[in-house]
Amino acid sequence: MKKILFSSACLLISIGSALSQIKPVEPSKAARFPLQDVKLLDSPFLKAEQTDLNYILSLDPDRLLAPFLREAGITPKASSYTNWENTGLDGHVGGHYLTALALMCASTGNPKVQERLNYMISELKRCQDKNGNGYIGGTPGGLEMWKQIAQGKIEVSNFSLNNKWVPWYNIHKLYAGLRDAYWYANNQDAKEMLIKLSDWAVKLVANLDEAQIQKMLTAEHGGMNEIFADVASITGDKKYLELARKFSHQIILTPLTTDQDKLNGLHANTQIPKVIGFKRIAELDGDKSYEEAARFFWETVVNHRSVAIGGNSVREHFHPASDFTSMITDVEGPETCNTYNMLKLTESLYQTSADVKYIDYYEKGLYNHILSSQHPDRGGFVYFTPMRPRHYRVYSQPQSSFWCCVGSGLENHAKYGEMIYAHSTNELFVNLFIPSSVSWKEKNLTLTQQTRFPDSEDVTLLIEAKKPTTFELKVRYPSWVSAGTLTVSINGKAEKITTTPGTYISLNRKWKTGDKIELHIPMANRLEQIADHTNYYAVFHGPILLAAKTDTTDLTGLFADDSRMGHVAKGKLYPLSESPLLVGEEKNLLASLTPVTGKSLTFTASDVIYPKKYQQVELIPFFRLHDARYVVYWPQTTQAQIAQTQEMLAKKEYTNLKDEQRTVDKVFPGEQQPESDHFFTGENTQTGIHKNRHWRDARGWFSYVLNNKEKKATLLQVTYYGLDKDRTFDIFLNDVKVTSVTLDGSRGDQFFTAEYPISAQVIQKSKDDKIVVKFAATGGSVAGGVYDVRLLKN
Repeated sequence: MKKILFSSACLLISIGSALSQIKPVEPSKAARFPLQDVKLLDSPFLKAEQTDLNYILSLDPDRLLAPFLREAGITPKASSYTNWENTGLDGHVGGHYLTALALMCASTGNPKVQERLNYMISELKRCQDKNGNGYIGGTPGGLEMWKQIAQGKIEVSNFSLNNKWVPWYNIHKLYAGLRDAYWYANNQDAKEMLIKLSDWAVKLVANLDEAQIQKMLTAEHGGMNEIFADVASITGDKKYLELARKFSHQIILTPLTTDQDKLNGLHANTQIPKVIGFKRIAELDGDKSYEEAARFFWETVVNHRSVAIGGNSVREHFHPASDFTSMITDVEGPETCNTYNMLKLTESLYQTSADVKYIDYYEKGLYNHILSSQHPDRGGFVYFTPMRPRHYRVYSQPQSSFWCCVGSGLENHAKYGEMIYAHSTNELFVNLFIPSSVSWKEKNLTLTQQTRFPDSEDVTLLIEAKKPTTFELKVRYPSWVSAGTLTVSINGKAEKITTTPGTYISLNRKWKTGDKIELHIPMANRLEQIADHTNYYAVFHGPILLAAKTDTTDLTGLFADDSRMGHVAKGKLYPLSESPLLVGEEKNLLASLTPVTGKSLTFTASDVIYPKKYQQVELIPFFRLHDARYVVYWPQTTQAQIAQTQEMLAKKEYTNLKDEQRTVDKVFPGEQQPESDHFFTGENTQTGIHKNRHWRDARGWFSYVLNNKEKKATLLQVTYYGLDKDRTFDIFLNDVKVTSVTLDGSRGDQFFTAEYPISAQVIQKSKDDKIVVKFAATGGSVAGGVYDVRLLKN
């Protein structure tokens, strides 16, 4: 029976048995242990947990609560935080904060965390009581907006519902926070509030037909289907499971059920939570199509759309699985939220299968993305992790940065104990090699794991049992270990290993206090080619990604301000043609990796790195590389092809790099976050994807607010498609007409740019260095499609 886990002050409650009449059709084969039963010992993970704890406690709960009180008609005790928290997504971090507090309470038992969680719940209860209908939310003007939805008045785009910024996505964080406050911290008020909020949703959509609900789900909505399935499990009431199915987006579900990859161009983190919900519904009602959708999605994203850190997507969208060029060239590489959610999906798939492949991926994402996404000293979370050679990451600051990856970041480092161990009725699984102990209460025993992994290849497991107990200890045999090299001894006696990498080593006996299991898990160096099989390689030592720190120059905005685009590393782009190369045949490159004496997990490769100025760089674990530019993916070439390779890189990037160096600000129409961050508005407008690029057009108009910092912009640049025809429209800057445009299809099957001068009149009408760019259709025609909009300087 699957168990849901709670914290220390917090009672352990088994949702599956004690509370629910809905029994999982697909029971756990490897259930998680309660978080409070797993204790981290000294390691990078314990340090990251404590760093996160300090960040959590540095936040002002009254500022996070302000949007909820305001919308309930209660005077807030403090002003809202800035950034996304007061520009339309008000309250979303408050929901994440509830989950983070609940997880941290379970993981650490810290009384300050418990006290703060209880305070947050009590204040939110005031809001729900004041609203009187079960609703709690921070979306500005939310009550009126939801009233419109209930009446079937639905206006929707990918990131907007009735002109509000993804309100279902926003409120999903609160739903999840209430659930987790109950699950992990046994807060009974949170449970009652969650059920009332779910009943509000039942009534909200009661008069909507399937087509209306599916239309509504076009806008990003988080994992609402998962939440309602969880509420069904908690209450035993199948009406919530029916609601979960209603909130399952069929346009995403249907192709996945027949193993079709239709993900190109989709906003990645919009889809992953939906799929987690598909899997949760399948667990409760046994729908094999939902189960298949989740499995196929995982296989597709992990095996064909992910990179060395375990992350995926460029500028938050799935790029073509056959072309990772943008992953290398763009600075907005994998988003941390995506990996946060992919690990949740992985965890769910693992629990009902006990398949080691899920742990292999989980380990990859945990060490190389999640652990690397928090600044180790001052805290702060990373939104994008660029794969572009010689670029860098940006970190949040606690009082000014409130992005989605801050919300999920608060959670990430509070739950490291989740997947180290698992169990069935008579099996104890050791999945991850992290110093820790686990208390298996049903067996009255504790297992302690002593290791310095990954700095050491040795792991010791110690048993402490109240009485001798028979069970099967299953230790993961990682797929990155060479066959026949892993060794195991019990109480000094070597065990014969008959299993192979990618499975479990099974040790079945009567265990007693003092039993010692010693493992030697060799880690070899290896190269991992990027998934589109072009000549880019990442270097690994065992499961640990190694990267090179190249320099610390031009780290503009290393610690983010509260601007809407502050999460993007906007420092100077260094040409790819000048980045380090690995020179030599692939099979010979690894032989040049040389350990550095006295430095753990540190290597040089001077014989195969070009040019000379980079030959002495050190390759270190990526999770230890901070405050610097770096190389994760290395272009590989041969000695005879160095010049050719550099010329190819230079040609491929010339136009893009030239425009980037001139760009003051830019927006990619049709892409969710860039449009949100540039305050998109419009009427009778639509978006789509053509040749793997997003576009927007309108039979009415659409506009963006661009930043003209220091009033440097002199040109507006717009990208169009050459075969678009019979389209006429006007372009305005700050309400000043700049030009009339006619697209007549004469430019052929290619994208092209047009540049328009920015007049002194436009600059004079600017407020706070802002330029409003508006595209308006004329004569009943269409404005656009527009693929790229930039302000350029000379």
